[in-house]
Amino acid sequence: MRDDARVTAKDASPDTHEPLVVSGSDGLRVSGDATLEQGGKLWKLLGAALADGTGNLSIDVAGIKTIDGGGAALLIARARAYEQRTSSTVTWSGAAPSVAAMLDLNDRELAPLPRRPRERFLAQIGRVTYEIGDRAGAVLTFVGQLAAATWASITGPRNVNWRDLYRLVERAGADAVPIVLLINFLVGLITAVQAAFQLKPYGGDIFVADLVAKAMTREFGPLMTAIIVAGRSGAGFAAELGTMKVSEEIDALRSMGICHYCHLVLPRLLALVIAMPVLTVLANLLGIAGGLFTAMLYLDVTIPTFIQKTQSVLTLADVGTGLIKSVAFAFVIALSACERGLATTGGAEGVGRSTTSAVVGILFQIVFVNALFTILFQVFEI
Repeated sequence: MRDDARVTAKDASPDTHEPLVVSGSDGLRVSGDATLEQGGKLWKLLGAALADGTGNLSIDVAGIKTIDGGGAALLIARARAYEQRTSSTVTWSGAAPSVAAMLDLNDRELAPLPRRPRERFLAQIGRVTYEIGDRAGAVLTFVGQLAAATWASITGPRNVNWRDLYRLVERAGADAVPIVLLINFLVGLITAVQAAFQLKPYGGDIFVADLVAKAMTREFGPLMTAIIVAGRSGAGFAAELGTMKVSEEIDALRSMGICHYCHLVLPRLLALVIAMPVLTVLANLLGIAGGLFTAMLYLDVTIPTFIQKTQSVLTLADVGTGLIKSVAFAFVIALSACERGLATTGGAEGVGRSTTSAVVGILFQIVFVNALFTILFQVFEI
């Protein structure tokens, strides 16, 4: 260490609190601002002051006026580099409580993360099987608790949070009307265009009305509406309940004796059961309107002819099957989203995982349930 050698920042001034490092026979004195903003100057000054050091060193930090994590990390890094180079020890003296706390926080050696052993193939199968069983058990527990809450709400309607029902119906239903109408209009239009390409060469233009009406009411109307609602309301429900779970609001409701299934899950389930059939009917109408638009422009089919043909081919069973599907989809969306939300753990990251898992799971279940209903309707000739 150079005796009585002073190393300062260029044009340093006490008023600016720029870092100042003074070396002497008794060690180093650091003063001014030890912040990340002044990190470049502080790093150079410490490097120059410690360049010729050889033995144990005491650094006086009583003159530090401001310190942050970046400045503390720089001080620690220079001190550790000096210790490794000289095989000696660096100590801190005169530190104010805030400075000592910041130095101590940045001076901790973090233990390396344990390395996860590589699993063998059979072990992976066993782990996945166990996780599937655990997941199935959680779902069954949720269904059982919801069934008990439903019975409690039937015997005591006051247990249900009816005040939120109107707001939830508005969010899940009325707010979704524009996007549902637009998407289904385009679906009907595209379906009619594809049908027209195949039927027009054979003079079957008018049968486009048959195809669009059947496809929209039985399949595309309820299915596309459910997918849109899953992306809007399903993700929203999972995120809301997940946030409430990680912030311990669910535990607060339980501690007050409030059934969170009656207060949170049932209103969302009822809201979707009410909104989905209405949205499906509107989706059917706009899908048929999209087919009519294509027929008018591309096939020269008049509006009265298209409407008459649609009325002749469309039956109550066609509309009814779509509405039955829409109610089933409402149950799938609400139950899956709420179950995933209430199973959330791990803070904000956990909320993101639960929301993603809910949407992906709901989409798969919607397609599966739709295929199941389609097969059943065909078997029973409905």
